Amino acid sequence: MRKIFFLLFSLAVLPTYAQQRINAYVSLGATAAQIEGDELKGFKKWGTTAGVGAMTSLSKGDKWMLGVEADFAQRGSYNISNNPYSIRLQMNYVDIPVTLYFHDPKGGMYFGAGLSYGRLVQQPHDIIRFPEGFVPDTSDMSFLKSDLCWLIEGKFTIWRGLQFSLRYQASLLPIKENWGFTETINGYPQTRYNNCYNQAISLRLIWLFGGDKSFRGR
Repeated sequence: MRKIFFLLFSLAVLPTYAQQRINAYVSLGATAAQIEGDELKGFKKWGTTAGVGAMTSLSKGDKWMLGVEADFAQRGSYNISNNPYSIRLQMNYVDIPVTLYFHDPKGGMYFGAGLSYGRLVQQPHDIIRFPEGFVPDTSDMSFLKSDLCWLIEGKFTIWRGLQFSLRYQASLLPIKENWGFTETINGYPQTRYNNCYNQAISLRLIWLFGGDKSFRGR
């Protein structure tokens, strides 16, 4: 936890040309996630996300800005059917996204890209059911604790300090390696091994307060 607060505080010690103007904010929203490599498709795992952050200007006119956050986010996989199997896995992460934004001060629009480090704080303990002929390897359902993602984000001002954010992020490194899936085809079992990656879409409401009013648009 001290490392998280240090990252947020570090925004306050940027070089003087950054004008030392800082806005703090809180966020709350929902996530839609999938695990690429689990033999399923679709962002069907819904969860919650909430966090705190700080943002500072990097240029005159506030066109370029840097944001750092500490977020709680839920990801995982969900498919309640037998095609090809049923699964419900929820993984809880603490994320530290660092995002560089291009900001339109007049319109209140933000377009950003960055990296996020996620730490898995709870291994999934839920359900996996599979029909005869398709068998995922359930002997070890643990996932790697670290999740390094790239992200893109768009935000716009709704009213004063209230903003709406749409963010997409995807793992750069596997969260699970060599997950085996055995499928019976023409009477013969065939096994394939997949590396798995998180993918998530976040919809958030953000309340921006403090600092320079130009950060909040009009």
